[in-house]
Amino acid sequence: MKRLWLVFAQAVTVLLAAWFVVATLKPQWLGNPRAVPGSTGTISILEAPAAPTGASPTPGSFSAAVRQAAPAVVSINTSARHPAANDPWFRFFFGDRGEQQQTGLGSGVIMSPEGYVLTNNHVVEGADEIEVVLPDARRTSAKVIGTDPESDLAVLKISLDKLPVMTLGNSDQLQVGDQVLAIGNPFGVGQTVTSGIVSALGRNQLGINTFENFIQTDAAINPGNSGGALTDIGGHLMGINTAIYSRSGGSMGIGFAIPVSTARQVMESIVRNGQVVRGWIGVEPGELTPELAQTFGVKAEQGVIITGVLGNGPAAQAGIRPGDVITQVGDQPTRTVSELLSRIAALAPGQAVPFTLERRGEPVQASVTPAQRPRPRQSPAPR
Repeated sequence: MKRLWLVFAQAVTVLLAAWFVVATLKPQWLGNPRAVPGSTGTISILEAPAAPTGASPTPGSFSAAVRQAAPAVVSINTSARHPAANDPWFRFFFGDRGEQQQTGLGSGVIMSPEGYVLTNNHVVEGADEIEVVLPDARRTSAKVIGTDPESDLAVLKISLDKLPVMTLGNSDQLQVGDQVLAIGNPFGVGQTVTSGIVSALGRNQLGINTFENFIQTDAAINPGNSGGALTDIGGHLMGINTAIYSRSGGSMGIGFAIPVSTARQVMESIVRNGQVVRGWIGVEPGELTPELAQTFGVKAEQGVIITGVLGNGPAAQAGIRPGDVITQVGDQPTRTVSELLSRIAALAPGQAVPFTLERRGEPVQASVTPAQRPRPRQSPAPR
């Protein structure tokens, strides 16, 4: 019996010694957590298994939206020579300074397989050369098809094969609080994605453009993001990032984007006509304040008051007078000056439209045939 106990004790001792050697030199044989070498001890790291290809993204992740939208967002590099660079007298006094180029950075969105790129007018305004850089590192020169300074939009054309194209969303369905992504090339660091929410809709009277109907967002937008994409979390285009409110030059959480509904109309008009065709009736509108209402004897509480009418213009020919309040254009109500301008701009020149007015407390109907809105005098000619 004593001999059997001695054999058992020796066997246990050998097994413990073997287990110690294996645990020290080959811990993975025992199924231990991964050991991190190079330290006095070990750190147990529990690694998640690799996700299979095509697996659903992490909950709360925007990676699927970015994969869909980001390939169609491009960087735009512009250069411009001094306008007097070829003047002999300029070169005599300033030497080679005339050869120096001013460069600019911005972003753009590929809108069609034909190579039409939508961006901001201020990104390409005054540029002599425009280069478009795709996320896949392809580079090509771009041609300006047309510009619209009044909405700060421009359409470029590039010639490349197999272009990624942005999927358009419905910006009219956006609501305050919806999550959005801003994609662009801020400060020239490369394509960058930021996220935020829709902070407000229909922002106007900001003094940025003639026609303003901005989406406001707190997604970080910085210099270089201009012309880039504002998308929903499905990767669908909702707007063209245009401007920021900032005291430092950087993002302060107040950015503005042109709704894709507006941008699409402008792009299609430029591609079809070489310019944006807008309606115009020749009136000077004003917000309906209590002071103006009292001055003109107006009883209406909603609408846009007309303070001036251009002689022999479309409005004058239709019988509209100063002091009239326009409450409706076609079947769409007008509550503010910006709404009235947008309604009129969307009208087709030469096609009569019913206007609903109020004149000294009495409803009046007028049939107005809009003309084409004159182009701004300071607008650069399309190249």
